[in-house]
Amino acid sequence: MKVYQVISAVALMVVFGLSSCGTHKKTVKENQTVTTDTVGQKDFLTLVHNSSSLKTQYVSSKLKFTLEVGPQKVSLTGNLRMKRDDVIRLQLMAFGFVEAGRMEFTKDYVLIVDRINKQYLKAPYKYVDFLRNSGINFFTLQALFWNELFIPGNEGVDHTMLDNFTTDMGGDEAVIYLERGKINYSWLANQTTGRIKMANIMYRDPYNGNTLLNWNYAAMGSLNGKPFPNEMVVTFTSPKKEVKMDIKLNYLGTDDGWETRTEVSEKYREVTPDQLLSRIMGSF
Repeated sequence: MKVYQVISAVALMVVFGLSSCGTHKKTVKENQTVTTDTVGQKDFLTLVHNSSSLKTQYVSSKLKFTLEVGPQKVSLTGNLRMKRDDVIRLQLMAFGFVEAGRMEFTKDYVLIVDRINKQYLKAPYKYVDFLRNSGINFFTLQALFWNELFIPGNEGVDHTMLDNFTTDMGGDEAVIYLERGKINYSWLANQTTGRIKMANIMYRDPYNGNTLLNWNYAAMGSLNGKPFPNEMVVTFTSPKKEVKMDIKLNYLGTDDGWETRTEVSEKYREVTPDQLLSRIMGSF
């Protein structure tokens, strides 16, 4: 798989997959009882919300990135840089020192830059129908990277919004639910610490089959003395194929000495979302 295909597949999985994803079998069971509004539920949701509250504005890290699509497996290194409520940037390196491409997610658009072939994609979220219709935006992606609850269409979750969620606290770990039309969201959290261990999104399609996203927080590191994800295993399953990516973060820090927006050279050729999607689907 070529480097550009790797970059494109990641972008497809993150951007396009978030609007049509499904609940993992580890967190959702058939015919289970969901706790209604109780003092215990509200206290637990407050614990979860407080446990993921991180006041740091910047997050930076080296990363090791592995992508699996069927029998194909590719590993790259790179950098992750995030500014709270502003931008998420992944830079993927070839041979360990040459930037092959980058993905930049802002509140207004998604930017994918292919350094090798000198081409790029820049698309506002509103131009992708299923993202717009399902309320998926930059803040959903931010919450997944930062190990937080989210409500699609909102710019975050505060204590006044916790009544939107319901919980099942019948086992050792609690499951938190949120339903929006054909899309179900769920989180698996530790009942003692409130730490989120897994996030899931399910898009129910009775005609074409469900599409699944499982965002597993495989390991936690430390940032400014508080837990922060340093390994995330993301599995995207459609009726036709499965894509898995493993993101390992090393040297977590709070570097703010970087430009938060990428300027694309006029020498680069712009491609459309349809061209990108067609190229990716033809690569696997």
